[in-house]
Amino acid sequence: MSNSSSRSIEKRAGALDTIAAVLPIERRDELAELLTDQDVETLRHLVNEGMGENTLRALTSDLAYLQAWALAATGCPLPWPAPEALLLKFVAHHLWDPQKRNTDPDHGMPTNVQHSLRDQGFLRASGPHAPDTVRRRLASWSTLTTWRGLTGAFASPALRSAIQLAVRATPRPRKRNSAKAVTGDVLARILATCSSDSLRDIRDRAMLMVAFASGGRRRSEIAGLRREQLTVEPAIEAEDGPPLPSLAIHLGRTKTSGADQDEVAYLTGRPVDALNAWLDAAKIDKGLIFRAIDRWGNVSCRTLDPKSVNYERVR
Repeated sequence: MSNSSSRSIEKRAGALDTIAAVLPIERRDELAELLTDQDVETLRHLVNEGMGENTLRALTSDLAYLQAWALAATGCPLPWPAPEALLLKFVAHHLWDPQKRNTDPDHGMPTNVQHSLRDQGFLRASGPHAPDTVRRRLASWSTLTTWRGLTGAFASPALRSAIQLAVRATPRPRKRNSAKAVTGDVLARILATCSSDSLRDIRDRAMLMVAFASGGRRRSEIAGLRREQLTVEPAIEAEDGPPLPSLAIHLGRTKTSGADQDEVAYLTGRPVDALNAWLDAAKIDKGLIFRAIDRWGNVSCRTLDPKSVNYERVR
């Protein structure tokens, strides 16, 4: 290893030390060698922006895996943004048909890539990955791309189709997300309790509708949602009315995403109107979306504590 390369690794290790209090890292030296300077700077930026510790740990873990896979599969670090072909290669390496692998050794992840990841402690499974794991890592990849100010191909039809076909090839039992899921009638009762034009009610109405319409988000996901995660989509034509507004939420890694969910959630109609009403009323054009409101009705720059995202108005 050259002296300049050694100094770069030492510099990254030192940078990782500066965020160790927020992001405990057991494999600091290994990560310092694996991650790039820009990777480390991105993680430090996320710490400074106040991203939750659990989310940050998850992003770091997924970023380390992605970098290790890219080096093993292509011989190069992850490109930013990643081309669609590399995303499709990632899916092909992780979602494959075990039966076809028996007759075609080249099907799925190549043996040399498997050995490399296994030797580094990144790969333990002997078969294809769970669809949830693949979607989560793609979601983390998408989130990190967005944080770099770039746009990736994570919502491309080709990538979606590849994932859907791969999931069908390795069917798994569908899991129920929650034993106490909120139904439409319960949501309507809760929404009825925040129907005024106060800032607090406008915020809570948007928060409820976004959480429900995007597939049922965890409190920490809603509290940490940022304006940069939203992209405006083309309006959807309605049969008996004006076009419906639409937008996409780049969720990043979630613990509740299932095989039928993508890393991007799409909102249409009333939830989009409610969210836009809050963004306009609070004059939020960047940063955190759902913020605290003080007793004088001023919108804070700080996020809501996830523990405060509780709705106890309905008995």
